[in-house]
Amino acid sequence: MTVASEPPIDAEFLRARLLEMLAVPSPTGFTDEISRYVCGQLELLAIPYELTRRGTIIAKLAGRSSSSARAVVNHIDTIGATVTGFNPNGRLRLAPVGTWSSRFAEGGKVTVFTAKGAFRGQVLPLLASGHAFNEKVDELPVGWPQVELRLNEPVFSDRDARALGVASGDFVAFDADPEIADNGYICARHLDNKAGAAALLTALKALRDNNCQPAVDLHALFTVTEEIGTGASASLADYITEFVGIDIGPVARGQNARETGVTLCAQDTSGPFDYHMLQRLKALCRQYGIPYQIDVFRYYYSDANSAIKAGHDVRDALMTFGTDATHGYERTHFDSLESVARLLSVYALSEPVHPLLRSDLAAFPHTPEQPVR
Repeated sequence: MTVASEPPIDAEFLRARLLEMLAVPSPTGFTDEISRYVCGQLELLAIPYELTRRGTIIAKLAGRSSSSARAVVNHIDTIGATVTGFNPNGRLRLAPVGTWSSRFAEGGKVTVFTAKGAFRGQVLPLLASGHAFNEKVDELPVGWPQVELRLNEPVFSDRDARALGVASGDFVAFDADPEIADNGYICARHLDNKAGAAALLTALKALRDNNCQPAVDLHALFTVTEEIGTGASASLADYITEFVGIDIGPVARGQNARETGVTLCAQDTSGPFDYHMLQRLKALCRQYGIPYQIDVFRYYYSDANSAIKAGHDVRDALMTFGTDATHGYERTHFDSLESVARLLSVYALSEPVHPLLRSDLAAFPHTPEQPVR
């Protein structure tokens, strides 16, 4: 597992890419511009890539060996909403894109993308004014039928809204509203998974800038449908043997994830991740002094799940940046993103955990025997 010296991470590059990506609206189904952005960054780094019909990006770095290949996978689509209809007052009814609570949509500043142009607005509860509705404001249930989108236009009826060109199915993107504090904390919507994408681009830059060749061919994927469960189902080459997902790690009561270091996921809702892959990532963290913790995510799926369900025969792992209030106003720390970028770079340089495309029994790995007590 010996790895050459760790390539340095460009922290300013990471910060700049994060802020730029957060400024690009990309709810699932409306991701063409963020795909264009990432392709542009790969071209600046002189990293070759393929672009699929739907917008998934597969960047490729040649390895010292081409006997097998590994994939590091991150998604660039986000949660959002679509218009489902009109209330009599001209405000818009919404359905979520991805799985998230309307509690975090309330108060959100948004852009509605229509065939005739883009319009700004805010998402409000049906009863939005305490001066008008008194205690009833606090009695309103939480749910998408209980919110509506107020356009910043002279709209007072459903006819007014239709006249603007607003229609059912129009995409609604929520502003990220990022804030980076001097102490390193980052607060924003859509850190899931623009922050992971920034860390992955930064790791690729570190490898490129320092002339570090991966141990085997490295495929860096940026998927566009993770939030609806199909992200990496159709973009993996058959010769990929290892899969490392990069995503957000929930920091909450009952979880071991933290907003610093790397949080390695041992198991999520789909089941356990590969034992040997987890041990490798832990060993790399220890070898290079990258702080880490292990967690189990109870209500969570990722690109790894979509790849396995699609039938890809890969050993999988998941590394995350710990984040508070996932799918809401999210908060992580710059240390976590740097740690993820560092781990990605040294993982790319390490030898494969199990490189064979197909195994005979002699080559198949063992799990360590434990004494019976």
